[in-house]
Amino acid sequence: MDDRIEQLATQLDPAAELRLISGAGMFRMAGDSAIGLAEMPVSDGPSGVRGENWDERDPSISLPSGTALAATWDRDLLTEIGALIAAQARQKNVYAVLGPTVNLHRSPLGGRHFECFSEDPMLTAEIAAAYVRAVQAHGVAACPKHFVANDSETDRFTVDVRVPARALRELYLYPFERAVQAGAWMVMAAYNSVDGTTMTESPLLDEPLKGSWGFDGVVVSDWTAVRSTEGAARGTDLAMPGPSPLWGSALADALAAGTVPKSAIEDKVRRILRFADRVGGLAPGEPDPVPDFTAEQAHDLVRRAAAAAMVLVHNDGVLPLPPRTSVALLGPAAAQPRYMGGGSATVIPDHTVTPVEGLSAVLPVTHTPGVRTGDDLIPVPLELVTDPGTETPGLCLRYLDGDRVLDTQHRTAGRLVLFGDPHAAAASAIELRARLRADVVGAWRLGVAASGHCVVELDGATAIDTEIAFEGSDPVAALLDPPQRCVERELAAGQEVDVRITVGSGASAAAGLGMILGAGLVVARPERAPEEEFAAAVEAARRAEVAVVVVGTTEQLESEGRDRTTLALPGRQNDLVAAVAAVNPRTVVVVNSGAPVEMPWRDDVAAVLLSWFPGQEFGAALADVLTGAAEPGGRLPTTWPKELADVPVRDTTPAADGTLAYDEGVHIGYRAWLRAGVQPAYPFGHGLGYTVWELSDLAVDGHDVEVTVANIGERTGKQVVQVYLSREDSAIERPVRWLAAFASVTAEPGGVRRVRIPLPQRAFQHWTDAGWSTEPGAFTVHVGTSVIALPLTAPIE
Repeated sequence: MDDRIEQLATQLDPAAELRLISGAGMFRMAGDSAIGLAEMPVSDGPSGVRGENWDERDPSISLPSGTALAATWDRDLLTEIGALIAAQARQKNVYAVLGPTVNLHRSPLGGRHFECFSEDPMLTAEIAAAYVRAVQAHGVAACPKHFVANDSETDRFTVDVRVPARALRELYLYPFERAVQAGAWMVMAAYNSVDGTTMTESPLLDEPLKGSWGFDGVVVSDWTAVRSTEGAARGTDLAMPGPSPLWGSALADALAAGTVPKSAIEDKVRRILRFADRVGGLAPGEPDPVPDFTAEQAHDLVRRAAAAAMVLVHNDGVLPLPPRTSVALLGPAAAQPRYMGGGSATVIPDHTVTPVEGLSAVLPVTHTPGVRTGDDLIPVPLELVTDPGTETPGLCLRYLDGDRVLDTQHRTAGRLVLFGDPHAAAASAIELRARLRADVVGAWRLGVAASGHCVVELDGATAIDTEIAFEGSDPVAALLDPPQRCVERELAAGQEVDVRITVGSGASAAAGLGMILGAGLVVARPERAPEEEFAAAVEAARRAEVAVVVVGTTEQLESEGRDRTTLALPGRQNDLVAAVAAVNPRTVVVVNSGAPVEMPWRDDVAAVLLSWFPGQEFGAALADVLTGAAEPGGRLPTTWPKELADVPVRDTTPAADGTLAYDEGVHIGYRAWLRAGVQPAYPFGHGLGYTVWELSDLAVDGHDVEVTVANIGERTGKQVVQVYLSREDSAIERPVRWLAAFASVTAEPGGVRRVRIPLPQRAFQHWTDAGWSTEPGAFTVHVGTSVIALPLTAPIE
């Protein structure tokens, strides 16, 4: 490979070299036909492979979120998921998937934690390594991100994280180190700074990443994270998106002035050529084989993974539900759940399964939401609108430049993402047209979600004509949660309304974001008065054998671009659960969130099931778990507090000088809880299945641990055997205990397994100014099923 790369590199002139190290578009790496190098599209990919554009006409498989995948504690399942990701990438001509996200859950308020795996560096590293190996086994690059300490969203473009060297190495860098050991071909440098230097210029890119770790792939900037010409040229290899105004001619001038050495550019070029050789971007050859997933196989895998991720944290015996159990299915997320988190993890699936749809297919269900989580309108459902140009379900989108029509598209989504469409940049306005049919009588709210100068016409009459400005500076937030304006109209069932929405460039720069990023027709059907709806839900619960309440967060709370300020569920969801539990002692609560929320009712209900953001097959997987067709296989990858005030490490807001101090050092997550001596609602590693387990006969052989695992229950099940270490009277500051290794075990009723679990040397090491060191002498091994349920102990040297 190296000889071939050297030969190709010598054929490039300086201008060609500079083209290669800057993107050729929003999500496309530059090519060079003279040496047979293709342009190589890349795609966001933490929860599915979107492709170069957000477009419902080219759908993607929506996978379970990062927290859900980590909750499986299952490396083998990640091998299957990685194969599906690679297959999706190949279908979309994608050479690199921008994932996994391996930042840590330092604070439960982190708005993007649904995309990350865990609060623990070891669990994160194991899941990340499995992801990287699985995707790259099929010739598609994985790109672990965001290097490093991008653990919160507040001021994410500018925050300067001050983290002690030991915590940096042992916690935040460790998942990246393991991903590199797994063979990662690309790593993404973050927006934030660490210890005063923005990450695209950080010395950490040289050491340890390209130095002692031996990373020989491409360091790509997060999008627009290159802040300088000379500084970024020291460590970043690829500036995205491109062409970057800070590279190109500016970098040529720096080379001529001698402020950037030619060797730095040559190294970047060789890294990109090596990357291209690995992913098939050079002269065509036979691509690495990728499993041929049918749609049915892909959907089945997502369904199995979602069930394997669900964590049953409490169950008084009500679950699993017997056949023919009558269910009152309540809560706002029962019919309008969250399948995925907002931002880079967002994809558009070809279909979704709601809890109402999934559970109604197997049990007699009565449904009403009970409460609303906000007043926002939703994108108009496809079954309610017809494109007047094609007379088929959907909308007509036109890109306009004055009176000239640049492009006309038939679209099949109520809210459109225009980000990346080449016509968006050239247009002065867009137009959406649809014929809306009301399916129920009453007061409808109809409106627009966009930024810019927005005009809404209903049956030819202007109903809205206003400037809408997005308040904020984060373009991702503008894309995911555009402001809305609406009017109310009384409509009869079956009545049709011609809707025309025009969005033009607004008076402010922020308004212009709407033109580039997206716009949509949003609606709200007539609803019962809040108190009437609440009472209807309570009455439905009273009459049913079991009440299932699906609660959760909103896109305004958990999303890229913002951190949370509270762990409370929005709206009156807590009131609804309390009222339902008061009339039906067999109340099951399903929590549809990507990260912890407060559950003040948790001791008053019969069962609590955490579903995370489980992907497009949510409803089907939930039905499997509730009825016992599948076991809830998840264990907590992060600690769930009783209330925010108990959380030992929670600050995500930088100080006035822009710094965010990680003063807790190595004590985050369960380590901080153990040090504080505070009991959470549910500890790290906790999770219940539908059978009973017994662990016994712990033995230590060198750095291997052996334990007997017996299923003494009546069902086949899965258990996650967790191994922790501690050190009494240590000469250095240590956590009370820390995760060292784990193994997932499946056994039939009466099945007994003797499980051998190797402990890596790193589990015993700590970072010093001189490098990694091991304190000699005895440690204690703790084996069990959560960080606090550890019945077996033994000394280990």
